[in-house]
Amino acid sequence: MRILFKNALLGIFVCFSILGCSGQKNASKPIITVWHWMTDRDATFQELAKKYEAFSGIKVNFELYAPSEAYSQKIRAAAQGVNLPDVFGILGEKRDFASFIKANHILDLTSYMEANNNSWKNSFFPKALAVDEFTAANSYGINPGIFGVPIDVMTIQMVYNKKLFSRLGLDPGRPPKTLQEFLDIGAKIRTAGMQGLVSGWGEEWLIRCLANNYAFNIMGKDKVLATIKGEVPYTDPDWVTVFSIFKQMKDSGLLAQGLVTMINKSAEQLFANEKAVFAFNGSWCVNVYKGMNPALEYGAMLPPQASDKYPMAIWGGAGSSFMVNANSKNKEEAVKFLIWLTGQDQQAYLAQATNNLPANKNSLSKIPEILAQFARGMDYATHPNIWGVSEFPLVTEAFDRGIQSIIIGEKTPEQVAGEVQKVKERQIAKKKA
Repeated sequence: MRILFKNALLGIFVCFSILGCSGQKNASKPIITVWHWMTDRDATFQELAKKYEAFSGIKVNFELYAPSEAYSQKIRAAAQGVNLPDVFGILGEKRDFASFIKANHILDLTSYMEANNNSWKNSFFPKALAVDEFTAANSYGINPGIFGVPIDVMTIQMVYNKKLFSRLGLDPGRPPKTLQEFLDIGAKIRTAGMQGLVSGWGEEWLIRCLANNYAFNIMGKDKVLATIKGEVPYTDPDWVTVFSIFKQMKDSGLLAQGLVTMINKSAEQLFANEKAVFAFNGSWCVNVYKGMNPALEYGAMLPPQASDKYPMAIWGGAGSSFMVNANSKNKEEAVKFLIWLTGQDQQAYLAQATNNLPANKNSLSKIPEILAQFARGMDYATHPNIWGVSEFPLVTEAFDRGIQSIIIGEKTPEQVAGEVQKVKERQIAKKKA
């Protein structure tokens, strides 16, 4: 009898043990995997992951794949194999973003953004969120909605060295506001034997960025977009004026030697080491310059306007964004994590630790002054990813390389305008065929 009783107790114990283990297994929390390419933010991401685990009990694995080219290849391969992580980002143009959505790789976040009276949506800079949004008028065939979460923002502007300004007899508190004031400084730079403007114009897209700035300033957004749609030719006098600005900068002595073959990392080193008066760069440079020369004294400024007909525009918006895998079994927890990550305190921490502008507009009070200068540029921000139309890649290539040829004196602005338009016409005819 005693043996039976002991066996019964043992059986009950085993049953409860099994049930307990089963209950623990069923209650186990998911592990969220995030793939990213941001080397400068990886350590901060790891710290935030620890904070989130302490807050929620859920572990987040940030996995870094760099450089960005290697990351892009990994993402494409994972998409083809249908084994993307819970959270990831896309490096590319809006059409690349759209292709992932069409393939059902990205979760529509609109309902989450608009819950609780749009509380999550309203925490972001509208122009940052616009990069991750497809409107009803988009040309990509995507249903209207928000498909990504900006984790920081950026603006691309000009920076100037305050010490070198003083050596040139210029007021460090008054950078040039007009193109003519800017060009006049070129003569002073040439006389002093200094290097003027540096930028990664060997990478081409930064040339296109500045050219778009001046196109918006000279002809306005509507005409720029009409050109992309094929309704206005690149031989239009306004476009010739845009191309001519690069000739004027070259002739004035503003542009540094070797600019058209310079990668942006080299340009950043030159400016950080006080070897150049100006640089054309994005707000990410604040962190880069800090690492290269913490004592660097510089300020940010809008590109000097060429016309008062339209406002100057700069590229800006979401610097980096995360998307949720629509096929992830952890997608609900992934959304909760992104809501937490983009909260005011976490955004302030990320900004302070990495010197990147926070996407949460309520976090700006805790950032350095130089970052605040870049942040104020958000009022002038635009970006090709929110225009709803995209230029043909071959036209973009001809455009960028044409400006390079103007800078080195191989072609005139008129020649480049004509060549770009010919490429455009061929691409339109090919599309219609």
